[in-house]
Amino acid sequence: MKIKKRIVSSDMKRENRIPPGQVQTRRFPVLHYGPVPGFEPESWDFRMLGGVRKPRSFTLEELLKLDRIEVHSDIHCVTTWSLLDNVWEGVAVSDLIELCGGLTDGMQYVIAHAEYGFTTNLPLKDFLEEDVLVAFRHNGAELSPEHGYPLRLVVPRLYFWKSAKWLRALEFSPEDKPGFWERNGYHNHGDPWTEERTWI
Repeated sequence: MKIKKRIVSSDMKRENRIPPGQVQTRRFPVLHYGPVPGFEPESWDFRMLGGVRKPRSFTLEELLKLDRIEVHSDIHCVTTWSLLDNVWEGVAVSDLIELCGGLTDGMQYVIAHAEYGFTTNLPLKDFLEEDVLVAFRHNGAELSPEHGYPLRLVVPRLYFWKSAKWLRALEFSPEDKPGFWERNGYHNHGDPWTEERTWI
């Protein structure tokens, strides 16, 4: 594999990189609901589902052989911390879609499926930005189990719960399907710059 492109997320180019209501941290907090899942490489796969022309699954070995992008971005957590200057390495979601023959007509949303049946939903317009990737590495090292090993989604422009850890599938849909946190009080979209934190 090779790094075919290095991308600086647009939010890093702002004069003030800390959104309203956020506080900068120097560490990478660990936040999730439930235990850290185990990893069994023999049975693990990653699937592209729903409105792709050629649904398929990938083993971790197959994903690791694909060309990669490197994304420089900031993290903004809905719990009010921001971690600046992150470097992610992985596969661009646009490349995964291309490997599946593109999207079928009418797709508007993406549902990220993670371990334990966890899901989160994203508008396709946010998901298709060039800095969105499925990541294997963070700041030069393999992801730790607590931060999503072996694979996590990274969507820099939205609050960090949308960057689902322990990613197992991406489902493309014409309809929105709010996920775990969205059904339990978090905002359906999650823009940190307009403080889309909750809907209740």
